[in-house]
Amino acid sequence: MKIDRLLALTILLLNRERVSAKELADRFEVSTKTIYRDMETLNQSGIPIVAHQGTSGGFEIMEQYTIARQFLTLNEINTMVSVVKGITGIVDDSKFATLLEKVKALLSKTDTINKEQSSAGIIFDFNPWGQSPAERDKVKTLKQAIEESRKVSIQYLNMNGKESERVIEPAALILKGYVWYLHAYCTLRQDFRVFRLSRIHELRTLMEQGVHRETPSLDGYAWEAEWSTDVRHEMILNFQRQVRYRIVDTFDPEMVSVLEDGSIQVMGEFAEDEWFYGMILSYGEHVRVEQPACVAEEVVRRAQKIVEQYINVDR
Repeated sequence: MKIDRLLALTILLLNRERVSAKELADRFEVSTKTIYRDMETLNQSGIPIVAHQGTSGGFEIMEQYTIARQFLTLNEINTMVSVVKGITGIVDDSKFATLLEKVKALLSKTDTINKEQSSAGIIFDFNPWGQSPAERDKVKTLKQAIEESRKVSIQYLNMNGKESERVIEPAALILKGYVWYLHAYCTLRQDFRVFRLSRIHELRTLMEQGVHRETPSLDGYAWEAEWSTDVRHEMILNFQRQVRYRIVDTFDPEMVSVLEDGSIQVMGEFAEDEWFYGMILSYGEHVRVEQPACVAEEVVRRAQKIVEQYINVDR
């Protein structure tokens, strides 16, 4: 519908500096002539659209223009409330509590009365079960260091079990799933690195100010294959039916197939690292590595090492 497109155009222009007619036409799957007519309609309705000519031309909304509350539906506001509530639950910061009150203030009295009938239908709870207070304290300390642009001294244990002392300049906290990470400039490596908070020990904020640096973007924080130097293999793993509930939690559905006898086969490429062997051994007798043989042999070797731990134990 045209009214939906006009609202979407307004929202887009509020969040972007300048957008060309062709880009808008492609995005909304209409002609550029339709876009020009839409812009004229928006202008006539009182929204200050500015058109720029030339190769770098396009449309933009005049500065200082903001969208009114009536453009937001009750469901959209309730979704915002749910998200901010979720953030407030994991970050002990009065700023987020104030933000929550400001978002709630967008609700009218009638909206508040009808809130149950028009809920967002989603609850955002970022607190994992069993999270220790120490983890929350780390988040709070690092958040304050970021705000004050201070350097931080840490003891860090990497994925290979090697511990090192680092002085870092925190740039951003990242909540990926239920795990906290820190994006920071490492003075030891003289580059930006991502640190897992659970591996940070002896955290201490320094009085020294950090250097203002151009921070690389980490939008989405997607895994990059080159981050891992471990050998990768095409593997076939066969699991017994008793652990099917764990399979659906761990592996991509496209990798999983159920065999005639009810067992589950997982086929895919995996890095031969400590995470993989720890994962396989956690299934005990309910998994068998079918391919490759070298990985199956390494699982046997590690299992034998575990057995040896108990052979001469005094009873």
